Amino acid sequence: MLGLAVDHYSKENFRITQSVGFFLNRARNTLLMEMDAALKDLDITGQQMGILLSLTQGVATTPFELSKVLGIDTGLMTRMLDKLETKGLLSRSRSLDDRRVVNLTLTQKGQEVAERAPVVAPKVLNQRLRHFSKAEFEEFLRLLAKFADA
Repeated sequence: MLGLAVDHYSKENFRITQSVGFFLNRARNTLLMEMDAALKDLDITGQQMGILLSLTQGVATTPFELSKVLGIDTGLMTRMLDKLETKGLLSRSRSLDDRRVVNLTLTQKGQEVAERAPVVAPKVLNQRLRHFSKAEFEEFLRLLAKFADA
């Protein structure tokens, strides 16, 4: 069921530090800082973990697919893939069927890091969500998904 469109903000009531965008950005930055700190021993960042796990879990196999799934522009994606390749965590190869397509494959080292990341990430997320009840967590996730798909 679709609700009627409602304008939640106006010129009169908009306050930057009380806006949805402000809180989402602040939450994202805080979470990335905490995730980056927790992943330091693996020598990857939270965003790099997203790439490795997307490849491991079969969510994406090309830079274009990763960009769409993770919401990262193609320029930043290229730079992130360059770093992961330099670290020896992934390799790129041209598709035999379509030379314009670049396929990504985790190296053995990349697979090892990707196997260790899911041990770290839940600890960071659970710490951040520690004051949420199960019902609040489920509602929060539902609302974030709804917002992201708007």
